[in-house]
Amino acid sequence: MILGIGTDLANIERIGRTLDRFGERFLNRVFTDTERRRSDNRAERVASYAKRWAAKEACSKALGTGLRMGIAWKDMAVSNLHTGQPVMEVTGWAKRRLAQMTPDGYTAIIHVSLTDDHPWAQAFVTIEARPNNAPTLDSVPPSGDKRAKH
Repeated sequence: MILGIGTDLANIERIGRTLDRFGERFLNRVFTDTERRRSDNRAERVASYAKRWAAKEACSKALGTGLRMGIAWKDMAVSNLHTGQPVMEVTGWAKRRLAQMTPDGYTAIIHVSLTDDHPWAQAFVTIEARPNNAPTLDSVPPSGDKRAKH
């Protein structure tokens, strides 16, 4: 079941101007150390920050609050799996809000999609509630498997 959907479009040039103007103050207020390491090691550094900014905005919308009601920028953090796939981790108030939204017997999963095409960075966040007893990909036989029940 879908609990929330959020999207955001960020202007990369605006994020760049903000970085130029506020530098460390901006970075320390908005991004976690993991996000900073990831972005600072990218050839398109500003675009990387803009995508993470958009992801935080989109996540706050998916949580149904926007950036109000106590959510801090660092309560939402984008990291990447070893495959490069972005994932969103929440802490603090955002984690408490997610728990409030999630029905008993379900686990919340936050899906993140990021893209950029200068001068725009875009993020989509979908929050899914999956039943705790739902089968996993590991427990479902392949479709060609003779053991599969139809």
